[in-house]
Amino acid sequence: KDERGGWSLHAPGEATPALDALAQALRAQGRCGPWRNEQLAVCDAQGRRIGTIERGAVRPLGLATQAVHLVARAPDGRMWVRLRAFDKPNNPGMWDTLMGGMVSAADSLASAVERETWEEAGLRVAALQGVAHGGHVEFAQPSDEAGGCGYMVERIDWFRAQVPEGMAPVNQDGEVARFELLPRAALLERLARGAFTPE
Repeated sequence: KDERGGWSLHAPGEATPALDALAQALRAQGRCGPWRNEQLAVCDAQGRRIGTIERGAVRPLGLATQAVHLVARAPDGRMWVRLRAFDKPNNPGMWDTLMGGMVSAADSLASAVERETWEEAGLRVAALQGVAHGGHVEFAQPSDEAGGCGYMVERIDWFRAQVPEGMAPVNQDGEVARFELLPRAALLERLARGAFTPE
């Protein structure tokens, strides 16, 4: 414990072994989010990578993460959206962008977009039209992980694209219940009644 009453982890050099031990200790005490066997990067206050940690431990510890989303339209202007599977650990059965996923420790932004677009929508980025980085949003809010003691700190880089005529998303990883094409009015109505994920 430090002088401000907080906890700190001191690991000279590569912090991954100490972070792994911390994640395992949280898991043993039932204080971890869903265990995914997926490593996410851990960065210091200056944005330098100091190690990696199991994805299930990031929100219980309030560690910053990075995600990607793809906002996609059909040629007629309607938006492709997905209904998240009802057994997903976070925001089950809620509507979301065509694709959204975490940037793993092994990913670049581009490779995360490629991987997640295939896994969630069965689409190859190279087959989409007008793919462009749209910007980013940052979240810092309580999370229900770790028995309601977690905290989400996340930067989401979002991309836009058009799905060509005759092409439709098909989920590959079981994380999507279904896809729909929504006109603007229907999209805004669902947003207004809270049917979409906060992200």
